[in-house]
Amino acid sequence: MPDPETLRAAFEETLRADSALIAGIAAYRADPYTRDIRDPPVLWEEQESRLLDYGGAGPAVLFVPSLINRAYVLDLMEDASMLRWLAAEGLHPYLLDWGWPGAVERHFTLTDYIAGRLERALAAIPGPVILAGYCMGGLLALAAALRVQGTGKVSGLALLATPWDFHAEDPQAARRVAEALPALEPLLQFNGTLPIDALNTIFAMVDPFGVGDKYRDFADQDKTQPRARRFVAMEDWLADGVPLAAPVAREALGGWYGANTPGRGNWRVAGLAVTPEALNIPSFCAIPGRDRLVPAASAQALAKKLPHCSVISPPAGHIGMVAGTNAQTALWQPFASWARGL
Repeated sequence: MPDPETLRAAFEETLRADSALIAGIAAYRADPYTRDIRDPPVLWEEQESRLLDYGGAGPAVLFVPSLINRAYVLDLMEDASMLRWLAAEGLHPYLLDWGWPGAVERHFTLTDYIAGRLERALAAIPGPVILAGYCMGGLLALAAALRVQGTGKVSGLALLATPWDFHAEDPQAARRVAEALPALEPLLQFNGTLPIDALNTIFAMVDPFGVGDKYRDFADQDKTQPRARRFVAMEDWLADGVPLAAPVAREALGGWYGANTPGRGNWRVAGLAVTPEALNIPSFCAIPGRDRLVPAASAQALAKKLPHCSVISPPAGHIGMVAGTNAQTALWQPFASWARGL
């Protein structure tokens, strides 16, 4: 048994950590920031989904976000918008905003999203397009690029913090996510979606210490500085989640996390195997070095399979890479250089 002095030191450290956590949460809740940025014009829409056109005179780039979080993380603030920055730097970005899963989308599988809605959004953009997928959106973009390969419609594929081998780093942790499915089934059947609170619980399973750490760090920040403003904006975005259609939840949690279907070569979309080795267009992989949600080993497994892949490893986290204070040098500039080079 530890001696009394060791126990006292441990208790004091716990109290300090708890105080910092409470202070960080209180400071976030007291912050007056509200996102106030107008959406660009809508080029195409279908049910709940919209294709936003950010303008620009250069090559077209269609950004495909995750189905779980709001698309506007790529257009977070006036001074923290990857898409508006790219439009000013010689590219023509578009953003597929999946929207809230309504009565139609609640029955969607991944095939419905990819072979249906994503391909129709892609067809609405004139000329060849660079596909760029973020996180889960990278898997959707990869599958779509393979499906239209040979048509000349997609000229390049960018994958930003995109997982592939879900068992590469911690297979037991991935299986634990899948093991939650039976307990979630009543929620899935009740209204056809996996609710936001359940999704947040799953994210907490993947990174159990991340929430406490980031709020303790925020407690010590100068709240007038850009870093603190970005933190509040990103936390607001995280809280503004989207439910996941029940069929997609079963396929992603049970198939991707449980059975590791992408990593084992067993993931299919509309009957077609998703085989990155078969992609014959240039690709770009951004694998952030401090990503707690998508382990580097998982994303690297995909980069190694792509025949013509340029890889960067920004010193950032999963969200900070696309919207943090160093995102411009970490990701936006290298991506723009690669896209213009095509």
